[in-house]
Amino acid sequence: MEGKSPDLESIGSGTTTKRSSVSSGSRSRIRRDFLSRFTDSEHFTEKLDDWFALILENSGSNGPIFEVPFELVELQKFDYALEGIAFQQLTRMPNAVYASTSSAVEGKAYLAIEDFLHATVKSLWEAFWSQDEPVPFSVGCLYSENLKFYQAEKALAIGKLEGLSATGILLKNPRHPHGKWDHILELALLRPDIGSFALDSDHPPSLPVLGEALFYALRILISRSVSRLDFSQSSNCVFILLVDSQYGGVIKVEGDVNKLDFDVNNVYDCAADWIMKHSKIAVSPIDRIWNKLGNANWGDIGALQVVFATYHSIMQYFGPPKHSIEDLAADHSSRLHSRRQERQLGDTSLNENGMFRFQQRTMSPEIVEVQEESTKIEPEPSMKLEVGSVLWLEDSNFEKGYQINEVLSNGTLPYHIASPVDDAGKSVFLYVGSPPSQLEPAWEDMNLWYQVQRQTKILSIMKQRGLSSKYLPQLHGSGRIIHPGQCQKPSSGGRCDHPWCGTPILVTTPVGETVADLVNEGRFGPEEAIRCCHDCLSALSSSSSAGIRHGDIRPENVVYVTSGVRHPYFVLIGWGHAVLEDRDRPAMNLHFSSTYALQEGKLCAASDAESLIYMLYFCSGDFPDLDSVEGALQWRETSWSKRLIQQKLGDVSTVLKAFSDYVDSLCGTPYPLDYEIWLRRLKRNLSEDHGKEIETSG
Repeated sequence: MEGKSPDLESIGSGTTTKRSSVSSGSRSRIRRDFLSRFTDSEHFTEKLDDWFALILENSGSNGPIFEVPFELVELQKFDYALEGIAFQQLTRMPNAVYASTSSAVEGKAYLAIEDFLHATVKSLWEAFWSQDEPVPFSVGCLYSENLKFYQAEKALAIGKLEGLSATGILLKNPRHPHGKWDHILELALLRPDIGSFALDSDHPPSLPVLGEALFYALRILISRSVSRLDFSQSSNCVFILLVDSQYGGVIKVEGDVNKLDFDVNNVYDCAADWIMKHSKIAVSPIDRIWNKLGNANWGDIGALQVVFATYHSIMQYFGPPKHSIEDLAADHSSRLHSRRQERQLGDTSLNENGMFRFQQRTMSPEIVEVQEESTKIEPEPSMKLEVGSVLWLEDSNFEKGYQINEVLSNGTLPYHIASPVDDAGKSVFLYVGSPPSQLEPAWEDMNLWYQVQRQTKILSIMKQRGLSSKYLPQLHGSGRIIHPGQCQKPSSGGRCDHPWCGTPILVTTPVGETVADLVNEGRFGPEEAIRCCHDCLSALSSSSSAGIRHGDIRPENVVYVTSGVRHPYFVLIGWGHAVLEDRDRPAMNLHFSSTYALQEGKLCAASDAESLIYMLYFCSGDFPDLDSVEGALQWRETSWSKRLIQQKLGDVSTVLKAFSDYVDSLCGTPYPLDYEIWLRRLKRNLSEDHGKEIETSG
């Protein structure tokens, strides 16, 4: 049996190679021609109109429309890996990109974006790939008219500001100072309205923004497909960043561009068809990156997901790093242990699950400007409470420890379910105030003050005046946090320089699920509504006897206690806005505040009962869209005059309908509520209908 002649085989091989080369060259020319005609992002976006509308229609309100590019577990591990990495940013982001007509504001924004991306790639390269080799990247701004890249300063100097459309991270190439599209690792689009999408994480950015991002992503993918560079790690995936003066997010686009029909006479239809049929799109939530001073919050999730996208973009070309995320994250526990020892956090045997997590990052949350003297600026440590953390407070010269079991929110502020260290079987609500040294937004800071300091005062007064009712929260502990290290406060009433010194803590009992949670889970039926009305009315009866009115009744401020009791009951919590004297002002809530409170900013005798009626009404399923005080007052007038509230509560129980009629007769008058008679009626109704004995007021 004779084999093939080497010469013939060689000739055949050469012919095949030649044909393959001709085919590859022809394919590249077609794709380059396609790219030269694919230049109008608005025209491309128009082709996606019907597709985007259909996606929105099909999704309804069933959650996010697109998948997210990164899981929280991935981001957490990446966060641990970054603990020892320093990020610097020298140019501050202006407070609002287009708040001024001055081009200087927009120009500074592009400078800030360029600095941010340069700081990101430099720190990532040196931490993960090589500290010895020079950073192989450049950062430039894309000029839309010729699709070339310029340094931000040069672009501004030659008057190209109005034509800038994006900022990119590119591979350095001295032969191509204006960049090449196949050299792009990542693009960032600076748009003024990105922050508006942060309010609803389930909905993606608008089609004009998304369409432009998809346009640039596809251009990059096609450019890579005809490039001589090796993007073998992931040539079919690209990350586009969306940023404004404060917020940012990530769009990930992946797909096989070989499935794109490169019809040079119909480029936009072909491109749109590929997006709809052959691409996979992931969109991250929009989160804050820059604070109001223009400094990048490197440790926050908004910046973290952008930095993680940049990490993946670098890895697409340079491959896996020398130091993996797992390697750097593995040092997290040892770093945490070292910090605890340095700061004398006490007996670590109480903290196998992670005692009150104090983190000090070497990466600064603020701008670090390197001076000639190389002055080292130490960042303030950040304070986080997580499940398993242990917090210690000083209460009347005694130390109390609490281990965090759950982290919750009342809709605006966080609070916690914890257990005393010396009584692990007991549960308490734990509220942490704002550290005196921390610069918080004024509104959030005031809410924290009402939640912790003011509520502590009210509960202390209740205790002093001898109020005893199981339907009222009980003060379990209050005081100041015991921070790590030696406290150097000058006196018992002062505070030292430690950022956590003086942070107020409030601990209350009992613990239960909020009415808001019961309603959301469909567990707030007629029996619960009647019991809730009775128990809250009993709490109000007790507090009013001491001259205290609640002023903030809503579903988040009523909890259902079931653990460790024979008969479940409701407790009225959230007494921070309570009214003690005429100068006090109740909370203002368009849905739950009484008519008198909305009109006068004060409470009348029946205001709390009126708020209780609104809470029961809205928990029955009807929740109107109220956006102004005038609208809220109009709704109240119409609903009471047409007896809509009485009818709705009548469907739940006749006693609730009768009680709402009674409250209606007292609204806005000085006449006191007859608590005793209505507590008897509600109790009798529960006893007859449900066979359960309950307590009235204590």
